[in-house]
Amino acid sequence: MHVEDLLRLESLDLTLLWGDGPQLTREISGVTATDLEDPGRFLQRDELVLSGLVWWAPADDEAKAERFVAALHGAGAAALLAGEETHGGVPDVLVDACRRHGIAILSVPVHTSFRAVTDTVYLRQWGDLSRRPADHYALPENVRAELSRLLADGTDPDTLLTRAVAHLGTPPAYVLSATGRTIARTPTAAPLSVSRAAEALTAPTTLSVDPDASPYGQWHLHLPEPVGAPPRMLHEIAEVLAQHRQTTLRRERAARGPATDLLSLMDTESSTAAPAALRTALQACGLPDEGPYTVITVKGAAADDDGTLDALTEALRHLTGRGFAVGRLPTGEPAAVIDTDTDTGTDSDTDAPPSTPPSPSPSPSLSPAPIATTLKNLWPTLQSRNTGVPLHGGISAPAATPQNLKGALTQARYALTAARAQKAPGASTASTSHVTAIEDLTTLGALLTGIPADVRTAFGIHALGPLADDTNPSHRMLLETLEVFLAHNGSWARTAEALHLHVNTVHYRIQRVEMLTGRDLARLDHKLDLKAALLCR
Repeated sequence: MHVEDLLRLESLDLTLLWGDGPQLTREISGVTATDLEDPGRFLQRDELVLSGLVWWAPADDEAKAERFVAALHGAGAAALLAGEETHGGVPDVLVDACRRHGIAILSVPVHTSFRAVTDTVYLRQWGDLSRRPADHYALPENVRAELSRLLADGTDPDTLLTRAVAHLGTPPAYVLSATGRTIARTPTAAPLSVSRAAEALTAPTTLSVDPDASPYGQWHLHLPEPVGAPPRMLHEIAEVLAQHRQTTLRRERAARGPATDLLSLMDTESSTAAPAALRTALQACGLPDEGPYTVITVKGAAADDDGTLDALTEALRHLTGRGFAVGRLPTGEPAAVIDTDTDTGTDSDTDAPPSTPPSPSPSPSLSPAPIATTLKNLWPTLQSRNTGVPLHGGISAPAATPQNLKGALTQARYALTAARAQKAPGASTASTSHVTAIEDLTTLGALLTGIPADVRTAFGIHALGPLADDTNPSHRMLLETLEVFLAHNGSWARTAEALHLHVNTVHYRIQRVEMLTGRDLARLDHKLDLKAALLCR
């Protein structure tokens, strides 16, 4: 379907405000509705963008409209459909910005709902499936027609998969995520554990549903038994599932807008964000307006398109029965708020939108430990999906109320810094992937890993004074003596024995350390200072 096709539909009654031949003949890949000021990162190429223009006000300057349209252009949007209801029309500054950036803009009258536009696009796209020449397809025409109808009706993935393979005798079949989570299965398919499902991803009877997705967001069609169907038929089934996947992605992107707003409120400079605003933001994300909550933030490569947001979303889907909202912090890092107190027993084989918690049902509260445990167990599998990008995560302690969310975010960031500094046993550098919970930081060494490296280095230099220059052989000797002395709890005799020195020599060296650092190693606080300085080197 092309942009110009929308103008021919009398039922929509759209008006072209600007656009010429190249813009109007662009093929539409999907539809996204947004009222974010900068929606660029939530869009995919060739999508229609529906906006009610809530983000714009008559008092705004021209630059605001310019930034919005520039974001559409940068994401490769096919066209902008602007609603007339909010402002009684479409602002001229927005039309001018679209003209400058080469984005077709159509107005949507008050009597035409955005849902009508979305349904029309997808009905047209999938109605074509059953009308194409049958000799180009391996799937029977009646099957294609039924799948087209199911897609248009927004059916669940279990039903779609079952009907897609029904003409093959409904063999056991699965749709699996990149980390072995069961998204859908036929009635004849036995439940699979995550580990067994992850192994099935490499089976010769497994097809990728959406090869263009990020390594963490891919879906796979798995048939554990040979079915005798031509490969082309299985690929066509996979293509149908890919279209359902696109619908899921649109829901996820729409949900990330409210989640990003919530994270922005949590990250505000003011430590007293209005409780009413936080509760409203939580409700917009489908989360309860009372805690407790757990916050997690992750870091991958420097690039914004490294799939880290997909990685976090996929990881949190393994937290069965817990609602969560995933978005980006103002600094760009993906983060999420998790409903820590909710366990609804939702079937882990289903695939609900990321920011919509399951329907509530009475259940006992769970401690936050299973969240950290589940994510830590999953992390190696998640990392294996994209070994070239180190993936780190930081998990907060529970936040009892919405007002505690800012503190939980601070904890998650601190734990993330600690995770990025974590070293594998025997390694000289930080490990490639790690997730750390704030509850893991129970030692001085662990606590210090959460401090930025530059701060740790500066502290070590200033606390050790001249001894920080370990290029000096005498200083290296004194540092070694200090480390052994502190490791043996200040015992002169055990230190001398460990270093094969006379006790008087140990006394002399420690006196030199005290003189050069200005510390008194008879005092506990000074011992702790120097121990921390050694750990910060």
